[in-house]
Amino acid sequence: MKIKDITDHLENFAPLMLQESYDNAGLIVGDKNNNLNKILLCLDVTEKILEEAIENQCNLIISHHPLIFKSIKKINGKNQVERILLKAIKKDICIYAIHTNLDNVNDGVNSIICQKLGIKNTKILLRKNGLLRKLITFCPVDNTEQLKNALFEAGAGHIGNYDCCSFSSQGTGSFRPMKNANPYVGNIEKLHHENEIKIETIYPVYKQSEILTALFNTHPYEEVAYDIYPLQNEFDKVGAGMIGELETEINEMEFLNKIKKVFKTGCIRHSELLQKKIKRIAVCGGSGSFLIKDAIANGADMFLTSDIKYHDFFEANNKIVIADIGHYESEYFTKELIYSILIKKFPNFAIFISELNTNSVNYL
Repeated sequence: MKIKDITDHLENFAPLMLQESYDNAGLIVGDKNNNLNKILLCLDVTEKILEEAIENQCNLIISHHPLIFKSIKKINGKNQVERILLKAIKKDICIYAIHTNLDNVNDGVNSIICQKLGIKNTKILLRKNGLLRKLITFCPVDNTEQLKNALFEAGAGHIGNYDCCSFSSQGTGSFRPMKNANPYVGNIEKLHHENEIKIETIYPVYKQSEILTALFNTHPYEEVAYDIYPLQNEFDKVGAGMIGELETEINEMEFLNKIKKVFKTGCIRHSELLQKKIKRIAVCGGSGSFLIKDAIANGADMFLTSDIKYHDFFEANNKIVIADIGHYESEYFTKELIYSILIKKFPNFAIFISELNTNSVNYL
């Protein structure tokens, strides 16, 4: 198996197109065509993590946080990142990051946070728009179902909890095959009219390559007529944060203690408690202060995240409890998530979850 087999599967689950503009997800070090030995999963790539990979004969490290975030002008071993890069290259170890693209998918980082805390009926807190496209094409009546099925199989036609969504209308198409044409129907240099079905369906833009490949490979015509339109509709399966509900109401302090136990955090920084029962919970793994207003607007009783600054806590404004559980802690189960994504596809492959604590913050 190649490194590419693993990275392709991860990018099918969490496409690189979904990462934020500041991010650096993807293959950071190494050749994707290298043969794969074993995989080590971690949150951060440190020198100790690299040593762990070497000891376990892993030639692929998959981390949540990218090793390289800032620009690098020299690689001479003066800091940890440079030393890791030098040694990884010498040892032929590939390093891959799956970061905000994994944060932004429906079954990603925020989903596993909700699972661990028993938060049900979840949905994306701040959905992205501009990621949907509409495909319109025209197909002979007898080939319509075959073409629609190919498009659906390639990833088209998903709306919320429904798949195979499309709209069809019948009409008459006309064309005249020129001298060098090889028409499926009709005769050279004679005007032809054909009963056709107009097919309309939608798809996420990151599936466009697969959708068009399915269209061209399945459509019977030599020249395929199709239109693509950008849509501004929100995409409910992609975005930042997540919100849902607990099965039953719970006291604020009781829930904070549950969070502390489940995520093994040294402390929880929080805004003023409102002395009421809570049920509706918003979460955002990693830095989530930009979602405070969205959590309030969506009726959350508590917002769980990290990296909240002093003045951000004032935004609670007696409407919500903001709980900062720590960056590392909020992503504590991300290694487990990546493992589950990979083991379903590659059940017999050696995948190690690092036991090292790479949290850069210590508590007294």
